[in-house]
Amino acid sequence: MRFSVFQVSRKGGRANNEDRMGYCYTRDSAMLVLADGMGGHPQGEVAAQLALQTIAGLFQKLAQPKLLDVASFLSDAVMAAHRQILQYATSKGMLDSPRTTIVLAVVQAGNVSWTHCGDSRLYWVRDNALLKRTRDHSFAEQTSISATDLKKLGRPNRNVLFTCLGSPIKPVFSVSSPMSLQQGDKLMLCSDGLWSSLSEDEIIFELSQNAVDCAVPDLVEKALRKAGDASDNVTCMGLSWETPDAFEPSRGGVSTDTISDGVFASTVQAAWLDATLDDLDDAAIERSIAEINEVIRRTSEKKT
Repeated sequence: MRFSVFQVSRKGGRANNEDRMGYCYTRDSAMLVLADGMGGHPQGEVAAQLALQTIAGLFQKLAQPKLLDVASFLSDAVMAAHRQILQYATSKGMLDSPRTTIVLAVVQAGNVSWTHCGDSRLYWVRDNALLKRTRDHSFAEQTSISATDLKKLGRPNRNVLFTCLGSPIKPVFSVSSPMSLQQGDKLMLCSDGLWSSLSEDEIIFELSQNAVDCAVPDLVEKALRKAGDASDNVTCMGLSWETPDAFEPSRGGVSTDTISDGVFASTVQAAWLDATLDDLDDAAIERSIAEINEVIRRTSEKKT
């Protein structure tokens, strides 16, 4: 597999960054995941971090070096993360559990599959057009009921989510069918802090015109500027799919062709729970990539 990937997370105008993101890969499979801890409930950043670590751990266990059943993995990963958050709340004696949205995608055998719960989104852009986008689990996205009718029903805010991870109710989600990737396809995962400030046309244009290492930070900065001091946390991860004959090494470029069996690389780090790591800037991402590459190099040397 050959692809370019880049990620940025900023806290915006909030006191804390409750978003978390990361990607993992083996020789034959890659997974991208993003979680947005929900305000209005305690410790949203903990829910998001637990979700990431649980899903990354399951991927590491099952991708040997590829997932035997991608659809089952996506479904099991969401439920495992949900249960982990509930177990954490129980262990701490919490009356209200931490909660988070989630979106995750798996790239394997030239195909991509995904699932999501809440309003963290996946965008798929090809040839300057939007190919696919997830639909939020909100009344605005999932029903045709007007704002006036919702108000009569006692639900004036059409953007309120009706599902998430960590809720006492079983999360609502669906798993996509695998779809074939083509040269230059762009996948983007983002929190609502990004898409709520930018139009769909702006997102499509940026992803279409620029490499992900430029498009992702540009989109994040535009969202922060538009939202101003009231900005939510803004988190974004982009992947550009490359076919072997067209691959050109670039910033954030990854080639798994030389990775040995048993090697697992991940940017999901427990250290993200450190309150001092509010922003994941370009330098932090570059350090993570360098660390991953060094682990792969050392492992390959041991096997030879």
